[in-house]
Amino acid sequence: MAPADDLLAYEILAAVSEIPEGNVSTYGQIARLIGRERNARLVGRVLSHAEYYGSYPCHRVVNHAGRLVPGWAEQRALLEAEGVAFLDDDTIDMRHHRWPPSD
Repeated sequence: MAPADDLLAYEILAAVSEIPEGNVSTYGQIARLIGRERNARLVGRVLSHAEYYGSYPCHRVVNHAGRLVPGWAEQRALLEAEGVAFLDDDTIDMRHHRWPPSD
């Protein structure tokens, strides 16, 4: 990533690092938190490369419906270890685990 892109990546990852254990946020919520309301996909793209920037709790970010990342089997186990409840195989109970709760 270019330096300007690196700054954006760290801005996104800083917001992700604020998600408390046992809670989840959505790509759209993270985009709004950094002032880029229409850039939920950008957030997802950055998170897919987060390992290049350090260790961040990217497993706490899900889609708007509370669904897990397809193909990332470890995500569910990480969230369950934090006490996150699921409604079915791949959907989180967003009413109880959304952060920030007012969004």
